[in-house]
Amino acid sequence: MRRARRQRRCAVAKFAVIVLAGPQDGARALHGLLYADELHEAGHEVRVVFDGAGTTWVKTYSAPDHKYHDLFEKVRSAGLIGGVCEYCAAAFDVKGVVVQVGLSLQGEAGGHPSISRLVADGYALLVL
Repeated sequence: MRRARRQRRCAVAKFAVIVLAGPQDGARALHGLLYADELHEAGHEVRVVFDGAGTTWVKTYSAPDHKYHDLFEKVRSAGLIGGVCEYCAAAFDVKGVVVQVGLSLQGEAGGHPSISRLVADGYALLVL
C-alpha cells in the first residue's frame, strides 16, 4: 500500500544573512543578496547585515554601473538590509557611502552588530 506523499508547508521563518565576504569572494556576496531575495519572495522575514570586509560591497553594489546594482537596489528598497557594521564600515572606509545610500550603521555590540540580538529575535543565521 502506497502512502500519499504529504506536501510540507514551511511556516514563515526569519533569516539573517550575514555578508562577511571580502572583495575576493564576489560569489558569496552576490549569493547573500540572491538568498535574501528568494527567501523574501517565498514569504519569509529576512535581514541582510553587512559585516567585516563585507561592508565594502555596499560601495561596490551601490555604483549604478555595477552589474548587480539592480539586485542590490531591489533588496535595499524592499527593506531587507538590516544594517551595516559601524566599526567595520569605518575600518574599510565605506562609512560615508553607507550613510549616503541610506543604510543604518549598527554598533550595539562594541561597535559591531549584535548577533545575539538577532538570535534572540528568532532569526536563523546564514553566514556568507
